[in-house]
Amino acid sequence: MQATRGSIQFLGRLTGGGALACDGEAMGRATFEIDGFRTRTGEVVGSGEIRMTPAELDHAFGRTNLTLTTDDGRVLTVRFSGKRHNASDSAAHADIAGDLPPAKDWRR
Repeated sequence: MQATRGSIQFLGRLTGGGALACDGEAMGRATFEIDGFRTRTGEVVGSGEIRMTPAELDHAFGRTNLTLTTDDGRVLTVRFSGKRHNASDSAAHADIAGDLPPAKDWRR
């Protein structure tokens, strides 16, 4: 069942792992849980959690031009949102775009 909230449609969740990098510099191995949404314009966007070791996450947090190359070959753009309150946390919230699956391919 697809849930809609206003003009945003929830598509499902994407989980997995991959390598996070910034301008070609390796930031470390990451796992992710991304909720997918289709905007009223038809664009697929994601919002979710990126998990890494606290030191790697601390090194990556706040950078621009982050990409997550997933184990299945997708290249996603990552923008950490919010603030990093505790350097010992291993997870941070991020907005995700790029090579996300089309709306019909999300797990519900």
